[in-house]
Amino acid sequence: MTCPHAAAQAAAAQAAPVVIDPMVRDLAGETARIAAAGPLARIDLLGVPAWAVTRHADARRLLVDPRLVKDLNAWDLWTGGTVTRAWPLIGMIDAGRSMFTVDGEEHRRLRAKTSQALTPRRLEAIRPDIEKFTAELLDALEEGGRDGAVVDLKAVFAQPLPMRVVGMLMGVDPRANAMLTRQYKKFFSMLTPQDERLALLADLDVFYTELVRAKTALPTDDLTSALILADEGGEPLTEEEVVGNLKAMVAAGHETTIGLVLNAVRALLAHPEQLRMVLDGEVPWEAVIEETLRWDTPTTHLLMRFATEDVEVGDAVIPKGEGVVISYRVIGRDPERHGPDADAFDVTRPAPGRHMTFGHGPHICPGAALSRVEAGIALPALFARFPDLRLAVPDAGLRNLPVMTQNDLESFPVLLGT
Repeated sequence: MTCPHAAAQAAAAQAAPVVIDPMVRDLAGETARIAAAGPLARIDLLGVPAWAVTRHADARRLLVDPRLVKDLNAWDLWTGGTVTRAWPLIGMIDAGRSMFTVDGEEHRRLRAKTSQALTPRRLEAIRPDIEKFTAELLDALEEGGRDGAVVDLKAVFAQPLPMRVVGMLMGVDPRANAMLTRQYKKFFSMLTPQDERLALLADLDVFYTELVRAKTALPTDDLTSALILADEGGEPLTEEEVVGNLKAMVAAGHETTIGLVLNAVRALLAHPEQLRMVLDGEVPWEAVIEETLRWDTPTTHLLMRFATEDVEVGDAVIPKGEGVVISYRVIGRDPERHGPDADAFDVTRPAPGRHMTFGHGPHICPGAALSRVEAGIALPALFARFPDLRLAVPDAGLRNLPVMTQNDLESFPVLLGT
């Protein structure tokens, strides 16, 4: 008799993997194909095989399973030399020692200072700054859209806002924001040659190392200084650890919010009846934010965890030594969690906050609350200023950037009024 688990595993292993398109030309179709492949889907990441978890319940369980770790040395393809630094996605998995690349007690130690710096009290304290930045960028948007001109909502508003906010939190000189935006855009793009991508990482290391040394010499009231200064009796972070945390946090801290703001605007413009309900006060902006996070996640795939032993997922198994991707966009549309209409955008959906877009467990995104605060300020302010905002091109004309892990648009051309 054939073991059901063995049969399911053999079928999954023999099935043609879903190839994750580096150019992101059909995100909706790719999402559907991964979901159809089952709770544990075989995928291909630029020629490298991995497993994608596609169901909410499985992901929730696996994200707290200690048998799945961040340690690259638990990955057979890495230790065996099949995957090297030449693989374009390696920098998203191994970007230096930080809270994003370790587990257990080391993760708790590296994460603690960040969590302390992003408390609800701290976020409320910076709310006036976010409102000020928002108003200034809306002024720039209005200037760019004068006399019926088309203006890029991403370039003028959605992209600079979170970079200003995270830069302020880190104590980064505002004059460096444009440079950092360009560097991270090149780093994530699949059009960037790998040798250039690795050079970008090295340049960012230099930038953040200089920042850390300046803050070590003269601490100020910012997150970088907080990461450097040890609590009384606590073990200070090393320079490498502070740099690694900053490098990853700035990336996550602005990319997620760009996607959240643009995806929310896109969804509302495509559903004018729901936009009217929101503008009339029948539905709170919080519901828009949570439904957007569920339905059109800023992060498509989270790279990567590695099995330290065989891990069962339904009738299949993630074998020891193999890599696992959490496919958040697929998970956000899981009908087992969100009902048979999970593919529909609906701001009146009951319990809209039941998604898992910012993760779950110890590695849940430390900037989740910050992203929600930024979107909660930016979106109502945008529509209050420009209630007749509309796309300047058909929705089908919007194109994703060639970024395999982020749901990021090339541009968002809009007209501001009638």
